[in-house]
Amino acid sequence: MKDILELYLAFLRIGAVNFGGGYAMLPLLERDLVQDRGWTTTQDLTDYFAIGQCTPGLIALNVATFIGSRRKGVAGAIAATLGFITVPIIIILLIATFLQGFAHLPVVQNAFAGIRV
Repeated sequence: MKDILELYLAFLRIGAVNFGGGYAMLPLLERDLVQDRGWTTTQDLTDYFAIGQCTPGLIALNVATFIGSRRKGVAGAIAATLGFITVPIIIILLIATFLQGFAHLPVVQNAFAGIRV
């Protein structure tokens, strides 16, 4: 159980700072998972990225799932995946909650019209 929690917390931290997508995350993963923790090798991490590109979904999320699965099977895959998506989901929920109070403002409507293009 300790290993599952460790997987969750490691990917919680990585998911919290994942800006720029999977490729931007590669150096962070290499330092944290290969050099610091020794959970995988650089070659395996590169292979996970290659497979993550070929499978549906976010590359970084696929890599988290692969590493979790390799470490602790299905429970590890679930823990790593949930850890990776926890912070982004909380941020999205907070934005959605606060946006409801401002959605009627013309500046917000214009911003969304510009994003839609």
